Amino acid sequence: MAAGPPKSVLFVCLGNICRSPIAEAVFRKLVTDQNISDNWRIDSAATSTYELGNPPDYRGQNCMKKHDIPMNHVARQITKEDFTTFDYILCMDESNLRDLNRKGSKVKNCKAKIELLGSYDPQKQLIIEDPYYGNELDFENVYQQCVRCCKAFLEKSE
Repeated sequence: MAAGPPKSVLFVCLGNICRSPIAEAVFRKLVTDQNISDNWRIDSAATSTYELGNPPDYRGQNCMKKHDIPMNHVARQITKEDFTTFDYILCMDESNLRDLNRKGSKVKNCKAKIELLGSYDPQKQLIIEDPYYGNELDFENVYQQCVRCCKAFLEKSE
């Protein structure tokens, strides 16, 4: 059976160095493990310009290493083109959601479905809190939330 065009998902948070690169890495690993990475285009981005060009936060990188998940990303800001080329834009909190809905409403042909990643959480934790000012445990919590949400999102979108 021939596969259709790849699906696409963009994970978004404020700075694109903590939550969204973790979600991107987790989702990439899930589709790789299921041998369906050819069916997906996966990326992450920021709503702000604070961290452009920076690698993911070292605590997030440490957390991913601990779970054996490759992470390779440089922070970038969401673009108009993202709204027209991604099927899903999944963000981490209400502030991201407001920013994205505002930006998306100004883009002609916005095809992306903009949602909270947490809306897929079987444990119903809607918001994925920013761990930036927290500690290693906060990053681990973000990782666990991302795993639950990404698994549920993948099941729903297959």
